[in-house]
Amino acid sequence: MIASLLIAAGTPAAKVGQHAAAAPSMFGAVLALLAVLALIVGLGWLLKRMPGSGFRPADGLRVVASLNVGAKERVVVVEVNGEQLLLGVTAGGINTLHHLPEPLPTPVPARLPDFKKLPNFAQLLQQRLRKEP
Repeated sequence: MIASLLIAAGTPAAKVGQHAAAAPSMFGAVLALLAVLALIVGLGWLLKRMPGSGFRPADGLRVVASLNVGAKERVVVVEVNGEQLLLGVTAGGINTLHHLPEPLPTPVPARLPDFKKLPNFAQLLQQRLRKEP
């Protein structure tokens, strides 16, 4: 009803979207994306160099082996300046269980199986399907 009165009174109607901001240009969008990426890289660089961040390994300290023995309990072998210690790690603390007189042998690295020596799957399937129980 008010709109019809304004039109009847001869006042010009306001254009829809007249006060809306213009769409951002492609340059502005790319610039904003580059600023966000630079911020992420800069914070990563800063975090890596902060002491106690956990990203840098401690000098002279290395975890040799670890074994879970419970939900929150582990047994860990740690090497400290050439000496290996067996530690018990629980939610309540860390206890030294044993000083190892000689270092643990280095584990053999895991290898992928040789796929050329594996039996042919199609032949195995045919043999299994031919056999009746």
